[in-house]
Amino acid sequence: MHSFFIAPTGFGVGLTSVSLGLVGTLARAGLRVGFFKPIAQPHPGDTGPERSSELIARTHGLHSPAPLALSRVEQMLGDGQLDELLEDIVSRYQLAAQDKDVVIVEGMVPTRHASYAARVNFHLAKSLDADVILVSAPEQESLGELCDRVGIQAQQFGGPKDPKVLGVILNKVRSEEDLEAYARRVRDSSALFRGEDFRLLGCIPWQEELNAPRTRDIADLLGARVLNAGDYELRRVLKIVLCARAVANTVQLLKPGTLVVTPGDRDDIILAASLAAMNGVPLAGLLLCSDFSPDPRIMELCRGALLGGLPLLTVATGSYDTATDLNRLNKEIPLDDRDRAEKVAEFIASHLDHDWLRIRCGSPRERHLSPAAFRYQLEQRAKAANRRIVLPEGSEPRTVQAAALCQARGIARCVLLAKPEEVRNVAQAQGIDLPAGLEILDPDLIRARYVAPMVELRQGKSLNAPMAAAQLEDNVLLGTMMLALDEADGLVSGAIHTTASTIRPALQLIKPAPGYSLVSSLYLMLLPDQVLVLGDCAVNSAPSAAQLAEIAAQSADSAKALGIDPRVAMLSAPGNAEELAKVSEAIRLARLERPDLTFDGPLQIDIAALVGNGPQPAAEGAAASRATVFVFPDLSSGNSSYKTLQGRADCLSVGPMLQGLRKPVNDLSRSALVDDIVYTIALTATQAASLPQRMDGMAETAAIGGDLC
Repeated sequence: MHSFFIAPTGFGVGLTSVSLGLVGTLARAGLRVGFFKPIAQPHPGDTGPERSSELIARTHGLHSPAPLALSRVEQMLGDGQLDELLEDIVSRYQLAAQDKDVVIVEGMVPTRHASYAARVNFHLAKSLDADVILVSAPEQESLGELCDRVGIQAQQFGGPKDPKVLGVILNKVRSEEDLEAYARRVRDSSALFRGEDFRLLGCIPWQEELNAPRTRDIADLLGARVLNAGDYELRRVLKIVLCARAVANTVQLLKPGTLVVTPGDRDDIILAASLAAMNGVPLAGLLLCSDFSPDPRIMELCRGALLGGLPLLTVATGSYDTATDLNRLNKEIPLDDRDRAEKVAEFIASHLDHDWLRIRCGSPRERHLSPAAFRYQLEQRAKAANRRIVLPEGSEPRTVQAAALCQARGIARCVLLAKPEEVRNVAQAQGIDLPAGLEILDPDLIRARYVAPMVELRQGKSLNAPMAAAQLEDNVLLGTMMLALDEADGLVSGAIHTTASTIRPALQLIKPAPGYSLVSSLYLMLLPDQVLVLGDCAVNSAPSAAQLAEIAAQSADSAKALGIDPRVAMLSAPGNAEELAKVSEAIRLARLERPDLTFDGPLQIDIAALVGNGPQPAAEGAAASRATVFVFPDLSSGNSSYKTLQGRADCLSVGPMLQGLRKPVNDLSRSALVDDIVYTIALTATQAASLPQRMDGMAETAAIGGDLC
């Protein structure tokens, strides 16, 4: 068991953000990670649970022992009870460390009221026998002064030569040069980094977007009256502009993410901001100050912007006081802002020396695939695959942003089916940079060439050219034809289409992969400490024993392609003799056809038992606890079990993902976030890499149990 004690060199270094990133980094490596905040330090206005522990719980699903209240700690220190305090903390730490490979311990932050924090941190690190990692943030100082400050803090734990003092993470780095050059200058500026005793474990650049509160957070913190909520739960404040100038000099300030602050009687500014919103500029919102109520006639003219999601807030304070209040806002991540916390964790994890940290921790007792590790491995596999993925919803804003991110990060070669000018307009309005190499295909210019191939593919369905041309007006079907003709490797849709609209063309046009006779589906369920595969929950209503065996093999192959060690559990409802016989036969056939895979069953247990939440017979419980792939006997039981797991607050689901096709087609939730689309594109690219890319001849489409055609 290993421990990292995270100690700040001062106030405002972003200690909790670094903790989020460290947990993510080590979880990526397959380690079972715990988190422990020994002593609570609530911020002014905090009334809920301790912030660091709660953010870790909501972001990474790690629940840790409650920290000691600061008042109790101060009382014990004042009474000379340091030893008793440390004993209490060590006992709580043991709870956090149960069944873990490594525990991140977050130290105290020195403040005006907690000048003793450094002394307490020293005793905590020693008592827990933890490696110490310092966290610092460059201020208005030279690199030499920064390194001196870090060196002084290192001395408090035994000095940079102490084998338990590992190094420093520099957070909030603002530098015009690239990070590698900056890191070299840091190392060259001080003898602190000469040799291997004390390391620079990460340089994390300042990222304005990661510090952007939601418009709702601004409303809550100011006590603003909400005249129109709009998208204030989703929109983020990247910049605040106090508008006192004429409209002509204000227009250039109306950019995505801008919160426009203006007195309530400035009808011209209100109209200009609303006009920008109606033209596709996603402003963070409009904040009216000075206690002037907007003119109802003006509000009627702004109705389109308000219906389009523009938040409208009002406060009683004047312009100066409002600006002062905005400048004093708490920049901490709100407890319910999971999206921001996850992005902060991912960003910081990407800038840490994860290879060295993993080696320092040693090998995990058992390889552990957490959601963080799964997503990281998925992205790496997708980059290596280098596949061409078609996105039929090419001008949908979330899809455009996801495609731009995937193209820029090398996750996939994305193809947007849309008119180029529409994509450019969306990108401009949303503040999206379209990277070089991102393909945009105008459907009107390419549609005609797919008519004849589609008629040939569907010749058994009495399809003629005019009918094919009409059907190809649907971009999802057009994108599926690109797959059928080997012009793309995979397809992702569903942000504005139903599941049936996404997968029906695939079932009609894409042939089964070699060795498969049917198409099935699976869902990926990302639980806090494991990733499960559920099949089939969307396509085959009542598979036969032979079909069930094939679904099990497909699901195992899909799991393996996604980096999940496939251990298959075949499920059956208790007391159903006919179903039990079918599943038993399916297991016999699966073991005969695929001796390389492990099949357990029939297991007569409920979905709660699958994830350790319900009573389970000893033998079946042991088999279920080992399983990573669960195969259901019919669509009804699979779908109900999927919904049971999906309803858990700590579970994220991905799917349905089709399997058994020669080319992958995957569906999105219509409420999908940009990150959801990015990971689905990565999943599709990874899936495509595991499938044959060509087939000789035009094989007949096999029978499919779920009739979506």
